[in-house]
Amino acid sequence: MPTYDYKCNECGHSYEYFQTMSDAPLKNCPECNGVVRRLVSGGSGLIFKGSGFYLTDYVKEDKSKKKSEEKPKKNVSKNQDKESAKS
Repeated sequence: MPTYDYKCNECGHSYEYFQTMSDAPLKNCPECNGVVRRLVSGGSGLIFKGSGFYLTDYVKEDKSKKKSEEKPKKNVSKNQDKESAKS
């Protein structure tokens, strides 16, 4: 259930009210009984509770990139390494 912000047009009192989305908006200020208006708020961001929620968990990898990483490296003998280092 969301929390709605209200502000009184007469006395300027602002407050939050916890109500369901299907409830009608409040009409009267609890301080002066004046007319209130419901404010538009950005709300809170999406919050994950617990461990394991990372940006990279659900990212699809590029298949061509994955295939190039899986190719085995050529085995180079020690003699070939020494010869290539000399030249």
